[in-house]
Amino acid sequence: MAIPDRLLAELASRRRVVADGGGKDKQGQRRASGQMTARDRLDALFAAGSFQEIGAHVAHAGRHFGIDKKTLPADGVIVGTGYVDGRLAVGISQDFTVAAGTLGKMHAAKMVEMMRYALNIGCPVVAFKDSGGARIQEGVDALSGYGRVFYHNVLLSGVVPQIAIIAGPCAGGAAYSPALMDFVIMTRSHGQMFITGPQVIKAVTGRETSVEEIGGADVHASVSGNVHFVAEDDADAVRIARRLLSFLPSNNTEDPPHRPWTEMAIDDDIGMNELVPEETNEPLDVRRVIRRLVDDGDFLEIHAAFAPNLVVGLARLQGMVVGLVANQSIEKAGTLDIDASDKGARFVRLCNIYHIPLITLVDVPGFLPGVEEERGGIIRHGAKMLFAYASATVPKITVILRKAYGGSYLAMCSQEMGADFVYAWPGAEIAVMGAEGAVNILYRKELDQAEDRRAKAAELAAEYRERFSSPYLAAAQGYVSDVIRPSETRGTVALALRKSLSKREVRPPKKHGAIPL
Repeated sequence: MAIPDRLLAELASRRRVVADGGGKDKQGQRRASGQMTARDRLDALFAAGSFQEIGAHVAHAGRHFGIDKKTLPADGVIVGTGYVDGRLAVGISQDFTVAAGTLGKMHAAKMVEMMRYALNIGCPVVAFKDSGGARIQEGVDALSGYGRVFYHNVLLSGVVPQIAIIAGPCAGGAAYSPALMDFVIMTRSHGQMFITGPQVIKAVTGRETSVEEIGGADVHASVSGNVHFVAEDDADAVRIARRLLSFLPSNNTEDPPHRPWTEMAIDDDIGMNELVPEETNEPLDVRRVIRRLVDDGDFLEIHAAFAPNLVVGLARLQGMVVGLVANQSIEKAGTLDIDASDKGARFVRLCNIYHIPLITLVDVPGFLPGVEEERGGIIRHGAKMLFAYASATVPKITVILRKAYGGSYLAMCSQEMGADFVYAWPGAEIAVMGAEGAVNILYRKELDQAEDRRAKAAELAAEYRERFSSPYLAAAQGYVSDVIRPSETRGTVALALRKSLSKREVRPPKKHGAIPL
């Protein structure tokens, strides 16, 4: 028996209402303002025709779905599955044109249902956050909805990649969901994220402020560290998300999408030699080293504007996915401070979750000295780096480019902290402290008696380097696997990495360690 025309017409009508969201006028206004609609974002993320919507006809709590002005199409959030570069992913997109994308009971239920699907199937979640917050009319149901979302963010953490794209407002409790996810991308043009807005801050503290000062993309990327990537607009945010997914496995039971070269390339890169400054105290831009080390100079830097004295990011080395951690001596001399320690520890732990090998490039003079650092807990924060590296079971390869002093030598994945291979450039210095500082302590009497104190200090510093901080001394004790020319770095590290991909390290059974948070 054929389906009656009236039923087919009703289905078509309902589909139109869902597709139009808050109405064609509102959708047109958003596009005119430079924003994509909720559906545009999913269409841009997924391969054409691959997105399947789930729960399109879900009604908001306390109201049946009806085609009238009071309807909230799709309850303000579009969810479903699709393919990104041939791999399955879950997409969640809040629709600001429908009740300002506010979250209620069924809105949250749709999100949670898809998160559970991602958990069971083992695929990434990409969520576009664009919401006015909790739906006030639904009271505690809305708060319960947020609680369920947060709970499932934590349930998925460490199992499948979670990427949040802040493409509009994300205020109050809503901000905690992206904070619980692996990566946060925020659009500079329209993204906002804060717990208490300017009006509340003024009412409570009397201080005048602006959304940009407390919740804009740039402040979160450079000051608070809440945002990993700043995108210019929605299209740029989708591009970053797709690129990020290209380095990640679908879940924690899979290896990253390695594409090892058929033929190994171990030729010298003479250009790497030319990067090394003649003077040991002259800054070296480590990004130049990274670009020569990785394939085609293609490096996806993460948290680029936050704690710039440490550089972290993803790349490929002869087709193999790697995570890079590197001291940046052009910023704070490459010292490790509170923010850099947090940034590095978080990245190392993320790489460990998804079986991404770690390459650490060391050029560190120590932890940043200062009253503010000590009072701020540099001991606790620095210990996070030690904990993260020591607990990571992925392949770990360390290259000491120049300086590696004191506790920061250990914090940058030394052999003692579990590095599988440690290589050093010929000019590397591995010691308790720098030569200048050591000379002032060890040879104070000789300096005081010298006619030319500066010349004597330089002479003694050179002697100290040779006697106490040479990489050959460390190699003689087995702390360094080999001393290599800079030009040999790419071939040496790639070969060691290829031989380490099958690494499996068993640890004592436990729930988890007590990282010094």
